[in-house]
Amino acid sequence: MLNTTQLQIQQLDRQGLDTLVSWAKAEGWNPGPYDADVFWATDPEGFVGYYHNDELIGGGSVVAYNGLFGFMGFFIVKPEYRSVGIGRKLWYQRRDMLLSRLQPGAAIGMDGVLAIQPFYEDGGFSIAFRDERYERTGTEFAVHHNVTPVSGNDIPAVLDYDTLCFGVPRLQFMDRWLNMPESKAFKYMDEGNIRGVAVLRKADTGYKIGPLFADNANIAEELYKACLNEVPGEQVYLDIPVANTAAVQLVQKYNATYVFECARMYYGTPPALPVEKIFGITSFELG
Repeated sequence: MLNTTQLQIQQLDRQGLDTLVSWAKAEGWNPGPYDADVFWATDPEGFVGYYHNDELIGGGSVVAYNGLFGFMGFFIVKPEYRSVGIGRKLWYQRRDMLLSRLQPGAAIGMDGVLAIQPFYEDGGFSIAFRDERYERTGTEFAVHHNVTPVSGNDIPAVLDYDTLCFGVPRLQFMDRWLNMPESKAFKYMDEGNIRGVAVLRKADTGYKIGPLFADNANIAEELYKACLNEVPGEQVYLDIPVANTAAVQLVQKYNATYVFECARMYYGTPPALPVEKIFGITSFELG
């Protein structure tokens, strides 16, 4: 019999993170084959878990963005060790560990599935908005002349735009996220200014768009079409914040199919996000 009181939280090495990714794949979370490379480079100390007899049995992220904001994702327990209290103990320890890694007053974000949202609320998190995943097949579209691939010279401006939409700087993350293999990053330029950004990346099944940030619905639509145009015949997924009604209208216009939903939740004062610019969140694992 496993004694949960003897379990001690431990920092994961890269192999441990890869194990979490393999579990996520088995659960149908559809991670990308290069996601873990970016996650590890973002915060090598940001992944923890429990071991039993030298076997990893549960884990998750406690990623800190320069002490200004934290994110709890990848929360998963190996199936044969579920329903014995491991998840509850691990989750609370992760929350407290992440708080200790942040500056006083910094918030923590997470995306919680419907069934466990009451548990997260008991742990001090509040729902900010619902996220819904939509799926559509990539199709050839004419790409607007203002939409072009992100190049090296664009990176500083893209990072500034991402900070505006994400709420805090995440330079370590985005610098690598924009340059993953089998991915494409697009920008929308108008009068010399970036007014929208989208990243299309390979997933285990199909492709995911995230982030999709744009000044308005027309720009978001042009970036969405550019992503769909890039991978005709492939399944393409977009996670939208339902609080942005223009994002809802976008997936409806293109007849995308609802897959599932969760909710963005925060512990502490949420960052002041321009939700009207967020048409697709970046990831459920790191925000």
